[in-house]
Amino acid sequence: MNNPIEHPLVRAHLDAVSRFTAPLPEERRRELLADLREHVEVSLAEHDPADEAAVRRVLEQLGTPRQIADAALAEDGLTLPEPESARRTNVTLLLAVLPFPLLLLPVAGPLLALAAAVTAAVRVTRSRMWSREQKKRATLLLLAPILTTPLAAAAFVAVSSTGLTATNLLAAYALGFSPVLLAAALLARSAARLRGAAATA
Repeated sequence: MNNPIEHPLVRAHLDAVSRFTAPLPEERRRELLADLREHVEVSLAEHDPADEAAVRRVLEQLGTPRQIADAALAEDGLTLPEPESARRTNVTLLLAVLPFPLLLLPVAGPLLALAAAVTAAVRVTRSRMWSREQKKRATLLLLAPILTTPLAAAAFVAVSSTGLTATNLLAAYALGFSPVLLAAALLARSAARLRGAAATA
């Protein structure tokens, strides 16, 4: 093992820092982890990468993953959110993906789908689970169908010689509501990361 970053203790330490710093903006998080990797590499440059005692000393000098994360979060005016109940999170995620099956309902389907997306957005903004940036991104994606659905319908009308048929309309709905699936995926990933961080705190 020539690269000290590949040492299991170092990998576990950096993985824990990554989980604890989930609320940070992605670029800021990458910079922090890159700085930590560089510090470890420089500190262990003159040691045998297999020297576990040296690795432990360097990691102790850095501080625990929680200490590192708390300091980084404090610099950005953030704190590590407390995970909400799994049930509440699952209801929010269900509401985020519910628009797609609702679109299949005749007549009221699109309105019910939009209502589900808006309800999910409200739940996200009121949650203590996600950071401000995550809430903003998810809310924009959940409310995007208000704009993307008419645009998709207009695009289908423009390229279709038969106008807006029932099939084209359903396709426009599916395309217009696709951002809600991305929102659900991002929220689920960040929730899992936060739960992982809380479990190792």
